[in-house]
Formats: sequence, C-alpha cells, structure tokens
Amino acid sequence: MTQPPAPAADFSTAHADTLQRALTAITERSYWSQYPESPSPRVYGESAAADGQAAYEALRGARFALDGQPADGTWVATERSPFGVDLGVEYPHAGADALVAAARAGMTAWRDAGPRARVGVCLEILDRIHRHVFTLANAVQFTTGQAFVMAFQAGGAHALDRALEAVAYSYAEMTRHAATADWDKPAGKGATLSMTKTFHVVPRGVALVVGCRTFPTWNSYPGLFASLATGNPVLVKPHPGAVLPLALTVRYAREVLAEAGFDPNLVQLAAEAPGEGLATTLATRPEVRIVDFTGSSEYGDWLEEHARQAAVYTEKAGLNTVVVDSTDDFAGMCRNIAFSLTLYSGQMCTTSQNLLIPAAGIETEAGHRSFDEVAGGIAGAVAKLTADDARAVELTGAIGDERVLDRIDAARKVGAVVLDSRTLTHPAYPDAVVRSPLLVRLGAGDAEVYGSEWFGPITFLVAVDSTDAAIDVFRRTVGERGGLTAGVYSTSEAVLAAVEEAALEVGVHLSANLTGGVFVNQSAAFSDFHGSGANPAANAALTDGAYVASRFRIVQSRRHR
Repeated sequence: MTQPPAPAADFSTAHADTLQRALTAITERSYWSQYPESPSPRVYGESAAADGQAAYEALRGARFALDGQPADGTWVATERSPFGVDLGVEYPHAGADALVAAARAGMTAWRDAGPRARVGVCLEILDRIHRHVFTLANAVQFTTGQAFVMAFQAGGAHALDRALEAVAYSYAEMTRHAATADWDKPAGKGATLSMTKTFHVVPRGVALVVGCRTFPTWNSYPGLFASLATGNPVLVKPHPGAVLPLALTVRYAREVLAEAGFDPNLVQLAAEAPGEGLATTLATRPEVRIVDFTGSSEYGDWLEEHARQAAVYTEKAGLNTVVVDSTDDFAGMCRNIAFSLTLYSGQMCTTSQNLLIPAAGIETEAGHRSFDEVAGGIAGAVAKLTADDARAVELTGAIGDERVLDRIDAARKVGAVVLDSRTLTHPAYPDAVVRSPLLVRLGAGDAEVYGSEWFGPITFLVAVDSTDAAIDVFRRTVGERGGLTAGVYSTSEAVLAAVEEAALEVGVHLSANLTGGVFVNQSAAFSDFHGSGANPAANAALTDGAYVASRFRIVQSRRHR
C-alpha cells in the first residue's frame, strides 16, 4: 500500500541528530563531516559508482524535465564539456516574470512552517542529493573539467557539508531568542501590565543564486540553502556552461518540497538562453531581495552597485599570495606548493598566484638556497607531478574557458619563464583541453603584472628585496585587490607574527608552513571560513552568522492577555 507523503515535521524528527551535531560543529570548529569524501565501494557500496554513472549517462542527449515549473515551451542547451564530451542536455526555459511569480506563490506557507520544519526539509534535500552523489559527481566532472575524485569531493561531499553548515547557522540565528514571551510589567498599586509577544521570522523575499562554471555546487549551495532555510524561495541561475549539477539539485529539492506538502516552485531552475542576460534581469527585480554570486570582480561589483533592493553576497577575484622567507623542510614546501598550483589547473579561486621570494634567496634546513634554486625546486616539483600525462590529468582536470588559454599565452611574455605550460593528452578523452602550470619570474617593479588577477594555471615568482619588502607587497596588493587565501613559510616566529598581522590588516585567511597533506587552496567545512568579507575579494564569509542573519527579519506582534 502506498504511504502518504511525510509531513515536514517528520523530516525534522528524522534529521534531528544531524542538526544537533552540525550545531555543535559550528561552535567547536573542530573536524567533523556528515558526508564521506571517499568514493570507495567500501563506503558507498559496490554498485554505487556504476549506478551513478549510468544515471548520468541517461541524462545526456535528453530533455531535463522539471514538472510543474513555469516554462515558455522553449528548451535551452548551452553546455560544452571541457573534456570534449557532448552532453546535449536541454533545459526548460521561462521568463523572469513567470519565475518570480511562481516563486512568490508558496512563500506564505513556507514562512509559516517555521524554522524547525524548514530546516528539516532542507536536511532531507541534502540527504536526497547525497543518495545520488555519484550522479552529481559525474555531472560536476563533465561540466567543470574537474577530475572525478575532485568532482566527487568538492562538488559532492564537501559541497553538501558547506550546505549543512549554512543550514546550521541559519537555524542558530533564527532560534537565537524565544519565539514567544509573556511580558509582565508592574504598573503600581498592585497592578500589572501583561502582554503576550510573538516574534516571527520573516523572510526577505525571492532569492537569486548565480552559479559559476568552476564550482557550481560548492559555491552555490551555501547561499541556496541559507536562503531556503530562512524562508526565502530560491531561483537558481546556473552558469551556462555548468547547468546540469544545479539542475539535478533543483530536481531533488522540488521532490522533497512536494513530498513535504510545500510548493515545489520554492526552488526553480532559471536556465538562460545564449546571450539572454537572465541573471542581470532577475538581480534587479524589486521582488528579488537576496543575490548570491561567485565569479568575476567586474560582474560582482556591478551587482553590488545595481542590485540595491537586495542583500548581495559576492565572492569575486583576488590576489592569493605566499610569502617565502625560510623553511626547515625545503622539499616538503616545494611539493606542497606544487600540488596546490597543479590542482584543477589553478582554476580554484583559492589558488596562489603570487609567490614572493627574496631575491637573495632563503635559508633552509640544508643551508642557503638562492632565488633560482627556490624557483627551480618549486618548478621541479610541478614538473614531476605533471610529467606523466595519464597521471597528471587526474590532478589538473581540464580547462573549460578558452580565455584561460589566451591568458597563458599572454603570461609567457611578461617575464622570464621558469617552467612553461604544456599541453597534456587525456588518455580517456582525446579532445579534452588540458594544460600544465606556467611559472614566470617577475621583479618587484612588475606590480602592474602581479597586481592583477591571472585566473588559471599561472603563477608569478616575484623577486623582492627582502622578507620585509615581501610583507609590504603582500599588504599592498591584497589590501587593494583582495585575496581569499594567503600563505607564509618561515622558521622565524617574528616573521610569522608579522605576516599574520598583515593578514589581519587586509582581512585574508593565512596558512603557515604547509608541507604535508593540507594545502593553502583547500578549506574544511565546519572549521575553516571561506572568504572573510574583510577585503575586496569577497563581501561575505562562508559560513558565519553574518552570512545568514540578513536573509530574514524579526517582526513581532503583541496583545494583552
């Protein structure tokens, strides 16, 4: 016999332990993960990988239906895989008017459900996505160019952890105080003024998530789930090159919302036709009160300036920098830096672009190393990682934006090439666009070059006069252009303290002396904050109280009792 749909309250009960553990994790900031990052059969079962790949393959060359979502009868297909694979997926298209109207229709019921019920639904959506994580990972891989393991971890497990973190912060902020209170004030001569007060969590309005090409889920999930948990319907506008991962997310979200008795149009896919500019149209609608965006500084700045009716959360570009002063593990330092530069061909918003190294060299456990020896050590480690094409592509992935290739060509001409970028051949996907990292030497006077962002597998080794000069360059460039990550290598506590002070001044997260399995361009949910909101690279942090608190307001009602 078919069972009736589970009400939202049941989802809250089913995921109560997960919520409580997440609430503890955001307070403790120690290691915790709800979603295993290893795609091993021992974790997910013998058939999970094959089943997920088969489900992904079944999506290719077909229309991606979203039953009940507004559609104007046209279908759009804009994805081209960096691996040279034809996806051929078509998505339903709808205009801004229809999307916004449908989003608003279910707002009242979603608002009145209250924080606990909404959070329960969000946790069930995350659980539903996790059940299909291998399908999602394939979608991330073939739209972004990430290697499969990275797509599974960053695009699947870690993205889900970040979403859960945002939900936990949302619940904590919404329930910071009592929902109702009895108010009794002595009025003299034995009289009392008595009232009952109710404090309603009221959502701001329609939320818009503008996805990016490189990390469509990891960067979109925190805003999507923070807005949904706090009562706002969400329009998900993917990057035209990476629609499928967010389309799957929307499908699972709509399934859960319907099962819980809510309007599935609380989450909709806003797929855009080529050249349509749907994000710009939606972002400036008066009904759209929240905008989350990851991408270029130019468009992020435009949103901050023009979407005045909305709370706008942007993660943009910056100059991620490493100060190299000294080390007691030269080989470990070189390996660690090399891996971070090679991972996903430098297409992570957290990858270091500028390595600031004293022109006179540095001290190591094996004695003094000249600038050229330091540069050669890092270049040699990168060359070793990328020497075998078949192994290298599992780190580098593929490149989806042709502008990155143009940027590599341009970067070759701005300084002395220490290690040239080369074309790698993918053994499984011969049409994949794959490049190894490019390392270029610059002088401290080449500020116009290293003072601008060069997104992609491009790193500048900048010869500076001294460590103090390196700190000054770090403070100036990150202060002006922002940064999401920073690193320092030094055996001197005084230098470590000076770089940390500079990092605090310019509001960038700092990692010191990384030589093992932790890398400057990786961050852990529930422990590391991503972005600080304290420099031009991002106006918010993933994830903290400030990231969620402005997505709702408290409106009170009171009456005598």
